[in-house]
Amino acid sequence: MIQIALHNFSPNAAHPVADAAILQSVLFPCVSDQLRGRQIAEPDFFVDLNLDQIVAAITAGKEEYDLKPFFHASLHDLDAIRWRQEIMRDLENRCLFDNVVAFSKNLRAMRARLVQANTFYYELQKERCFLEAVEIYCDAVTGLSHDVAVGDLASRGLMAFRKFVNGYVASESFTLLTEQTKTLQNKLSAIHYTVGIDGLHVTVNHSVGQRDYSTEVEATFERFKQGDVKSYAFNFANSSEMDHVEAQILALVARLYPEVFSDLHHYHTANQGFLDNTIATFDREIQFYVSYLEYLAPLKKAGLSFCHPGIVHESKEIYDEQGFDLALASKLCTQCVPVVCNDFQLRGRERMIVVSGPNQGGKTTFARTFGQLHYLASIGCSVPGVRAQLFLFDNLFTHFERVENLQTLRGKLQDDLVRAHQILEHATPNSIVVLNEIFTSTTLGDAILLSQKIAEKLMALDLLCLWVTFVEELASFSEKAVSMVSTVVPENPALRTYKIVRRPADGLAYAMAIAEKYRLTYTMIKERISS
Repeated sequence: MIQIALHNFSPNAAHPVADAAILQSVLFPCVSDQLRGRQIAEPDFFVDLNLDQIVAAITAGKEEYDLKPFFHASLHDLDAIRWRQEIMRDLENRCLFDNVVAFSKNLRAMRARLVQANTFYYELQKERCFLEAVEIYCDAVTGLSHDVAVGDLASRGLMAFRKFVNGYVASESFTLLTEQTKTLQNKLSAIHYTVGIDGLHVTVNHSVGQRDYSTEVEATFERFKQGDVKSYAFNFANSSEMDHVEAQILALVARLYPEVFSDLHHYHTANQGFLDNTIATFDREIQFYVSYLEYLAPLKKAGLSFCHPGIVHESKEIYDEQGFDLALASKLCTQCVPVVCNDFQLRGRERMIVVSGPNQGGKTTFARTFGQLHYLASIGCSVPGVRAQLFLFDNLFTHFERVENLQTLRGKLQDDLVRAHQILEHATPNSIVVLNEIFTSTTLGDAILLSQKIAEKLMALDLLCLWVTFVEELASFSEKAVSMVSTVVPENPALRTYKIVRRPADGLAYAMAIAEKYRLTYTMIKERISS
């Protein structure tokens, strides 16, 4: 039987084989959406919110799919977000998820075969490897069609794709491709030949009535075998690329079976555009969901909760129960460290959460959580928490402390003011602003004055804001402001709980707890002096 090394190639332009009019993207409800295929730059706020770390971890190992642009572009349409949420829910079915992963694995193997086929020097080997790639493709698509047909689907996106793939598999073009592939594989598998070697002279003949002497030799010497014996088997080098001797032998085999190898050549020429564009697009786009669910899997196993949030765009009443910083949770879970979850809620006319409390108490993490939740919800992903309702924003702005940039020739205070001004210039009532410890480089009086001026502008816009600050006066600045405080262990104020609770700001209470711990209250000091 003919033996040819097989392996890989990457398709050039894919040519659609089916009717594209009935197709839907699994990422966008509107197939004319021009976002697909565009390179979207990483948003400015990604670093502040640690979303860059999250996306890097999600897409690691899947660079061939170029997924980052999908995670860089928030959606501004409720129906588009619900479209993705529906598909994410469907893929939370383990059986369907495993079937999709198996399909993607097969298409990766197909691409590997195609890539390698292009690297081969000898045409016959290229053509045989190409045939293997198409066979993998046909089997993978047929299997996927069966898997989505028997599974329970609720999402519009996957039901539309099921309709397409079932029609594609039943189409005349795909049926013919599958039949040709199987027929040609069977013809090649049926080829048997003998190789005669006489010095440097090699002959290739049909294998007709030839006996398998290796079996007879083994049977003859089997009776002399006593216990374990040393093996003298020789392992030949297993190279995917043929050498010139193998190539010449194969060329002689092709001369023995001209019809079969002529069919192989015509097959290779005629089917260069075998890969359907919609199948290729599905394989790439579905990785958005697969990679995100794979990223969440160890966190769910650790007992953390995720939910599909309700999305509002008219009301600004938002909440999340048991939320957490996804980037931090991923690190802590690998170290088997418990993750502290927190809640937040804004009701009625409330628009701003003012977070205060001791340093290293989880305030910045809480701010990142607030931003992460809204952004992940805006791209249709499930979010940390057992229950959530989040706002559909037009822009998300962040202002976190940064290292001074000597090239700008701006001091820290000036830089804070310039960045705050830029936010106020571009923010709208539908924006979300996350501010973290600004104006720390100036006096308390100036910080209070500047913070109140900015707060007035933000509240006039009626936008949603979370502000981590040491200026506790902001918490009672307006009825739109809500105070939340990072807490400490009552018995030992030096220990942080990392819980952020809704209560009035009271920095004096924390200072008093520290003073009591070290016996530095007025009464204690007076007693020590008098004694």
